[in-house]
Formats: sequence, structure tokens, C-alpha cells
Amino acid sequence: MGESYKPPFTMNEEITNLIIEIGEYVGTITTYDAMRPNPILRKENRIKTIHSSLAIEQNTLTLEQVTDVINGKRILGPPQDIREVKNAYEAYERVSALNPYSMKNLLLAHKIMMGGLVKEAGSFRSGNVGVYAGTELIHAGTPAKYVPDLMNQLFTWLKQSKYHLLVKSCVFHYEFEFIHPFADGNGRMGRLWQSLILQKWKEVFAWIPVETLVYENQNEYYKVLQRADNAGDSTEFVEFMLGMICNALKEISEAHSRTNVVTNVGINVVKNNEEKIKALLRQDGNMSANSLAISVGVTERQVQRILAKLKTEGKIIRHGANKNGYWEVIA
Repeated sequence: MGESYKPPFTMNEEITNLIIEIGEYVGTITTYDAMRPNPILRKENRIKTIHSSLAIEQNTLTLEQVTDVINGKRILGPPQDIREVKNAYEAYERVSALNPYSMKNLLLAHKIMMGGLVKEAGSFRSGNVGVYAGTELIHAGTPAKYVPDLMNQLFTWLKQSKYHLLVKSCVFHYEFEFIHPFADGNGRMGRLWQSLILQKWKEVFAWIPVETLVYENQNEYYKVLQRADNAGDSTEFVEFMLGMICNALKEISEAHSRTNVVTNVGINVVKNNEEKIKALLRQDGNMSANSLAISVGVTERQVQRILAKLKTEGKIIRHGANKNGYWEVIA
């Protein structure tokens, strides 16, 4: 990479269309009330993200085991796999406070992610590495002596490039994996840093488990990486990753749409039952909860809840004792 280095990829109609589609999904999702701070949902998504990203790297723990480790429970499993989960959780918890344009912050994140797992945690590798499929070398990382300079230039490009952050996050991910700057943990760090770059565009990406879709398509993920290597161009990889992001957003959007429909239907049913009960009480304020339940077609317990709600809202008033009193409808 020279000082004016430009990563080899080509903007095309597919990438442009994916950017537009992703933008539309993000705009829709951020309008949902359900996307307001929800600690339980966020933690579930984070656990899925960590499980998927580590499973890609051959971590053997199941989603349930990863959940237990993060919740502080003891499990039976390889100590290294358990340590990977604990490290990854800490890294993802702290990453939003990091600067995606800072190489120093990248090294800090690697130290957290790989602490106790490799000797060079938090430092660029001192030796050469390769990616193997069995005994076959499928990718040789950049010679170690060039790594610091190449990473510095990559961060400079990330900061100065005018491309959309969606595109820059994917290109950075590819170039990061191509350089392979660390002795170990390059895959999980590449995915983590792409998530951080995306978070700086839209906060919702802190909670969208894109890694889960990559995990579900990991064979194609590696094939696309290799084809990009062979072509000396990351265009196909950018398309693939944007497609994964788009699919993740689509799933969330469709799930919220279904939830909203169910919620709205539920609200309408409650409203209709409230109106039915008020109409019956206008005709006969002496009706018991049991009689109202039979007339409306719900349980007596449901009627009691509706009556309590209407009373609290000041829409009905109870006169007299429970046995000999009556209801007056106010509103």
C-alpha cells in the first residue's frame, strides 16, 4: 500500500442497491417502539453474536453453554473455549466506547479478546502466518515486518475515504483479513471491528447479530474471501457482507412487523371488550362480573381486570358494596 492507497474494489449497481435497501430497513427499524432500550433483547442478541463469531473459529460451546458462561454459571467444557467466550463478551461490552479509526484502540480490543489465549495479545504478530484448509495453505498473511505500516495506511484510508460507511466497513473487514495482522483472532477481530464501524453510522448495529448470518453461511464466507484473494479485488466480498447485513435487518423488520400486527390486534380486542362491558353496564349497572363474562365471551378474571382498569381510569364508578351495589358508567 502506498500513501495514496485505494483498496481494490469496484462500486457497482448491486452494492448501490444494497446500500439503499439497508438504509430503508434501518430507517424502518429505528421507528419501532420495540427498538427502545431493551436490556434482555440486547443481551440475547449479543450472546448470539458471540456464539456465532466464536463458532466460526471452531469454538465447541453451544448457544446454551455460551449463555450460561456469560451469566456466570459453571459449565463443563474446554477451558480455552470458556475463556474465549468470557473475553469476547468483555470485548463486545466495551467496544462501543472505542474509536474505530484508532489503531491503538484496535490493539486494546485484541488484548481483551485474546488475553490469556495467545502470547502476543494486544500486539501485531512478530512472525509469519497462513490460513490452512487441512494441510493446504489457502492464504498467506502479509510478512510480519510490513504489518504495522500496512495497518496504519488502512486506518488512514478508513478515516479519509468518502465512501459510505457500509462499504468502508466491508472493505476494511476484507483488507484486515488479507493482511492478517495478528498471530490469532483475526477472524473474530475483523467481524468485531466491522460491527464497531457500523455502530458509528447507526447505533442499532450494536445489537444486530450479523455474525449469526455469517455463521450460517460460513462456507460461502470463506469461499468468497478466497475468490476475492484470487481476483485481487474485494468487490464480491463487499456484496456478500452487505447481503448478510441486509438479510439480518430484513429478519428483524419482518419480526417486528408480525409483532406489531399481533400487538395491535390484541389492543383492539381489549378495547372492544372494554366498550362491550361499558355498554352492558349502561343498560344494567347491577350486572355481576360472571354475567358480564358470559355476555362478552371472556373469563370472569378478565372481566375483573377490565373493571379495575376502567375504575382506575375514572370511566366507571362503583356505588355501594360488592353484593348490593351497582356500576355507573362515566365515560
